[in-house]
Amino acid sequence: MGIFSSLFAYFDKSSAITIFVLFVLSIYLFFVLWIFIYRYFTLRSKISIEERSMKKIYMGRSKTVEKDSLLFTFLSKVLIPNKAIFSAAINSAVKNATGGLTALSIIASTSPFIGLFGTVVAILETFSSLGTQNGTSIAIVAPAISEALVATAAGIAVATFAYSFHLILKRKAYELNLLLESQSDLMLSQKVQ
Repeated sequence: MGIFSSLFAYFDKSSAITIFVLFVLSIYLFFVLWIFIYRYFTLRSKISIEERSMKKIYMGRSKTVEKDSLLFTFLSKVLIPNKAIFSAAINSAVKNATGGLTALSIIASTSPFIGLFGTVVAILETFSSLGTQNGTSIAIVAPAISEALVATAAGIAVATFAYSFHLILKRKAYELNLLLESQSDLMLSQKVQ
């Protein structure tokens, strides 16, 4: 119960701009988590399908990709597989796999500045109110400054998650791209022989 009372006390002392900044950062965090969870499990599933498909081609148990492969839709529209159709299929798959990465990148780069804006406004308000008081000391200034720094800490925390998740998803998209290219190369090499 102590954490909730501290939180309510913080919001009670905070200005409307600080609360707005923390609200925006909360929305950012929600989007970061949603994009990461959705994309991570989607990419993990696609990678698993493509690994299974590639293994069957590599072992000689199949001459083409599985029906649930990302390449299948494109290959089903041509009589003879060629480099151009594989390139189009891979580009389409990678474009879909990297959806959301731009949003994570934007959030990672802007959230520290949003947090810093909230901190600057809170510090300005603190100094403004302290200027009207007599006998200001470090014991009065320090708690007000530390409360103002919460917005910066929140911005940095959101940016850290967004950037980390961006890199994880980028790596997963790279793995998917490699699997699709490997299948393409295997199928084209079978055609040449």
